[in-house]
Amino acid sequence: MSTSDGGTYAPAPLPAPVVEPGEFVVAAVGLDHGHIYGMCEGLLGAGATLRWVHDGDPEKVARFRDRFPDVRVARSEAEVLDDPEVHLVAGAAVTSERCALGVRVMEAGKDYFTDKAPLTTLEQLATARAAVARTGRKYAVYYSERVHVETAVFAGQLIEQGAIGRVLQVVGFGPHRLNAPSRPAWFFEKEKYGGILTDIGSHNVDQVLHYTGATDAEVVSSQIANYAHPEHPELDDFGDANLVTSTGATGYFRCDWFTPDGLQTWGDGRTFILGTDGFIEQRKYMNLGTDDGPAHLFLANGDQETHFRLHGEVGYPYFGQLVLDCLRRTEEAMTQEHAFTAIEVALRAQATARDLTR
Repeated sequence: MSTSDGGTYAPAPLPAPVVEPGEFVVAAVGLDHGHIYGMCEGLLGAGATLRWVHDGDPEKVARFRDRFPDVRVARSEAEVLDDPEVHLVAGAAVTSERCALGVRVMEAGKDYFTDKAPLTTLEQLATARAAVARTGRKYAVYYSERVHVETAVFAGQLIEQGAIGRVLQVVGFGPHRLNAPSRPAWFFEKEKYGGILTDIGSHNVDQVLHYTGATDAEVVSSQIANYAHPEHPELDDFGDANLVTSTGATGYFRCDWFTPDGLQTWGDGRTFILGTDGFIEQRKYMNLGTDDGPAHLFLANGDQETHFRLHGEVGYPYFGQLVLDCLRRTEEAMTQEHAFTAIEVALRAQATARDLTR
């Protein structure tokens, strides 16, 4: 067995702000999921200016202002949408309400940046596609487990550099800690959250498509279950799916709400990518049984076997690319078709899943 210091491959330079203060103004509308904080932090890191916040719950607004004290509180959604200087509205509304919010944002002439899952039904997807075509605005999606994770960003860079050859398979594990008492009621209503393969699964479909370079994927099989939470009968606490992509590569992912209390973080998220010339393993949020922190990537190919420690070394270029895409009307961060196809495949997996609940 040979080892290497990893000198063959290195992350791209850390991203820097892409605009000057006031050049790209954003707002936050809909604070139902905590991902809104990561979304706004990412935009601010790219140089955006956060001007407005609006939500019908004053307590959510107060918590948001604790994190972003300079933001103005809008009296209504209309006050945000009527501001001609706002370029983009970020939202993490109840999942089933994200599409309707996005349509209002786009019809107001602004780009929309929503938490995943970006919508919950194929009918909503058709509505969103039509609104994008009609308005020419963007319906961007925060697939955070790829765009806001340093190992995931670097894995994409390695694949682009040819480090593992042609990608043949992507296997992803998306465990999460349920922490049920902290969850709002809508989190347990399938009509509102969409099911586990729609919700968490959309993250994984995004990664399968991205790493394989695919434009679509067939759902070969999928399963859901409520194995251990009968008090929440509409909760899927487990789901998995097998995919075959348009490139001929395969994908498998598993999502669950079974992170044990003794684990040091909310989930041992991992992704395995097999190529013709090597493989990559991502240990995104922890290295099990150690206090090494997050962001571990392992690469093996014909030249090296390397453990990359990436925390603070890669950054998140997606946000700067998104800002520039909105200003330039380009698609460097993520194509609109990719954003929609990822949720479409996830919706198909959810709709056709075998229910293993007993």
